[in-house]
Amino acid sequence: MAQQLKRQPATEWWRGGVIYQIYPRSFADSNGDGVGDLPGIIEKLPYVASLGVDAIWVSPIFKSPMKDFGYDVSDYCDVDPLFGNLADFDKLIAAAHKHGLKVMIDQVLSHCSDQHPWFKESRSSRDNAKADWYVWADPQADGTPPNNWLSVFGGSSWQWESRRRQYYLHNFLASQPDLNFHNPAVQDAILATIRFWLERGVDGFRFDACNFHFHDKKLRSNPPAAVRDSKTVSAENPYGLQAHKYDKSRPENLAFLERVRALLDEYDAASVGEVGDDNSLATMAQYTSGGNRLHMAYSFNLLTPTHTAAYIRQQVEELEAQLKKTGKKLGKPGWGCWSIGNHDVARVMTRWGDGRDDERLAKVLLAMSSSLRGSLCIYQGEELALTEAEIPFEQLQDPYGITFWPEFKGRDGCRTPMPWAAKGKFGGFSTKAPWLPVAKPHLARAVDKQEQDEKSVLAFYRQFLQWRRKQTVLRLGDIEFFDAPEPLLLFTRRWQGETWLCAFNMGATAAETKLPKALRDSAPVKGHGLQGALENKGVLSLPAYGAYFGRLKD
Repeated sequence: MAQQLKRQPATEWWRGGVIYQIYPRSFADSNGDGVGDLPGIIEKLPYVASLGVDAIWVSPIFKSPMKDFGYDVSDYCDVDPLFGNLADFDKLIAAAHKHGLKVMIDQVLSHCSDQHPWFKESRSSRDNAKADWYVWADPQADGTPPNNWLSVFGGSSWQWESRRRQYYLHNFLASQPDLNFHNPAVQDAILATIRFWLERGVDGFRFDACNFHFHDKKLRSNPPAAVRDSKTVSAENPYGLQAHKYDKSRPENLAFLERVRALLDEYDAASVGEVGDDNSLATMAQYTSGGNRLHMAYSFNLLTPTHTAAYIRQQVEELEAQLKKTGKKLGKPGWGCWSIGNHDVARVMTRWGDGRDDERLAKVLLAMSSSLRGSLCIYQGEELALTEAEIPFEQLQDPYGITFWPEFKGRDGCRTPMPWAAKGKFGGFSTKAPWLPVAKPHLARAVDKQEQDEKSVLAFYRQFLQWRRKQTVLRLGDIEFFDAPEPLLLFTRRWQGETWLCAFNMGATAAETKLPKALRDSAPVKGHGLQGALENKGVLSLPAYGAYFGRLKD
């Protein structure tokens, strides 16, 4: 095992920090096998550092049969040969730290692969040493599953196992059995895998599906949803028709998260949890408040097709209210993390573009999302304004998309390879045809092409994030929203006596509004690179996809 790398003292770098998500399969291929790998990431670290982000989040690189592309782990303590080996991982940690980047890795704790040795032993009989390490249940009298719980990926979340003549629980693919966290031995084993990577020098973790760890011991069926969940799953998926009261977000999870936090605190490591829930904002507040659970959490609430200014305001205000309410109860408020794109949803330029492929939208979306109170996750390719790729059915890889085709095309369209070179073979990603095709429209926005254009989206990302890094009021300040007509989003950020007005035009045409008296007297803040003006008599004028930052007088 690598010697633990020395860390700097705790600085809460994550609070208001910017995290760049790397999807390893599609980032950079160093060995020409058509799949990205760890050496490829290492090679591109100077590029990532140039963006002005604080950390990288690396999606799973553990050993896996890749039924769900690494989110089905068969060995929590080793690197899959597809990506490299542990020595490569150690080099990644050292290189990232050299470039001033923290490293967060994606841990999938609630479930693993059916090829994991733990599950192979558990499924072999009802009386082996790991017989109770997974969620097993007898069938009902008529042979049907124990209850009505559904899988996120479609159908029942119960799979029959003939060896034990029982069903096992899988909240995702049938090849992803859920671990039984009611068993203390399972918790201890999982915590040991976290410690393994902490010892190798990681700076934190993104915890996948972190509200799925526990289930109702009585296996009670879920009731119908009073309001269909349209944020976590698509409309084609019946999963949203249930209120997921008993199969996730159970109260026992809080004590486990406190055990996780205690371990992370030993190493001064940070955490961000993924929360997919019917009432995800309240769950985010609960999971991050008190100072002894997760450091931060994000949900699917801004990963939706809905993107009006009013909707964005509603989500942020509700989270702030939940954080205040829960923080008052637990003694310390939690912290949110926002994401408008990742490897699970269509790219934001397509979801929020309203049919217009306008690079100005990419710029204002970065400015807006990084000015909200909380931290921010950026998904690879957003800095290039990449749109959702069209993948024909015969080239689909994602089992989720294959199941729900054609109404839902899955997640492959946001997972295509990064275009590094406009005229390079396979976009400079690999010397061999990659696992997913390089989208031809992406070549026009390749890295090498944008680096030659000082007005490109990539150039804006670099400039804006470097500027934002110096603005404590945007990273840490309180937030207050003000009424404005669509498509304008208007709020202030306040920190230690300094107050900024932040205004964004989310629309494709110019817009203006007369500000309330409290916001009419401000001095423009320079250096952010977006256009907007506060005119006499308090009229705020913003061009299409424009923004204004102003320092208000006391």
